[in-house]
Amino acid sequence: MNIIISVLVAFVIGWVGDLLVKGSMPGGIIGSIIAGFAGAWLGHGLFGTWGPDIQGFAIIPAIIGAAIVVFVVQLIMKKTGGSRKAHNH
Repeated sequence: MNIIISVLVAFVIGWVGDLLVKGSMPGGIIGSIIAGFAGAWLGHGLFGTWGPDIQGFAIIPAIIGAAIVVFVVQLIMKKTGGSRKAHNH
């Protein structure tokens, strides 16, 4: 049951992080869950564990971390997508 709750919390964190960044995280729900877990890890590493805690996730640092993850993924997708378009002339 704890795993299900953790996945749901990660989804919400990833979704909120996605809302904070212009554009969207590729991968839909799965992408949001991945962004939530990666964001929680990154946010914990960069900002610590302050603020409210739900199911082991420090919510505020996790959301900030998820927004960073979404932003970086979008940059990578834009770069790789742009290079493919340039080669398909």
